Amino acid sequence: MTLRPFIQALCATALLLAALPRPAQAQAQAQTIDELIAKGDTFDRTFAANRALNFYLQAAELEPNNVPLLLRIARQYRYLLASARTNEDKLKFGNTSLGYGLRAAKLAPNDSEAQLSPAITYGKMLPYQGSKTQVEVSPLIKAAADKAIRLDPRNDTAWHVLGRWHQVLANVGMLKRALGGLIYGKLPVTTNEAAVKCFTQAIAINPRRLRHYIELGITYAQMNNNTEARRFIEKGLAMPDQEHDDPELKVKGREALAKLPP
Repeated sequence: MTLRPFIQALCATALLLAALPRPAQAQAQAQTIDELIAKGDTFDRTFAANRALNFYLQAAELEPNNVPLLLRIARQYRYLLASARTNEDKLKFGNTSLGYGLRAAKLAPNDSEAQLSPAITYGKMLPYQGSKTQVEVSPLIKAAADKAIRLDPRNDTAWHVLGRWHQVLANVGMLKRALGGLIYGKLPVTTNEAAVKCFTQAIAINPRRLRHYIELGITYAQMNNNTEARRFIEKGLAMPDQEHDDPELKVKGREALAKLPP
């Protein structure tokens, strides 16, 4: 059996591929990226971060400046942060997520979601960082949330992040605030009322997210408005889990509810 027909066919195929116009080649690559992202999205919807990353990272090798893809990757590393067992691993995944989020923010300065991604990751990392880092990161979170809202006033997640920023800082103890000012620089001053406005706006934009209700209820609890606290926390707890953090938020809500006076 001679190899000549096989070699001739192989050469003809190579010539045909070389003759493809550049738009056709680009289209073929784009389809490959789209397929990889679609496969990753299937696992993203079930919060299977490692399996989603398997496809997203392959797609990122083909198109490293794809902003929606970078945001997807950052989100998966936040999921891994949440499930990691040690602070070291949590910070490792958090910093990886932050890197992708910052790249997206730089590439898309007028994209609300891209600007918000680093703020979300900063917030997720805060409990595992030292006081100095927490103080340094705090203004970065607010600046990113403010910019995201300016770019898209109907970004309910941005309103939620801003609400959490107000909620946390409004309840920093006087001693901690004084020490923070002496050691690390002056901490911002804000109020629970500002947090209430943000969470209320988030609910008005997207009433289907239980996180908005639970955090609003927790804010009312911090204001000693137990009636409203109970009402909003219970409403959030009654809603079905839809997002990755919902089970964790429900635990937080139940703990806050248990502390309310009967």
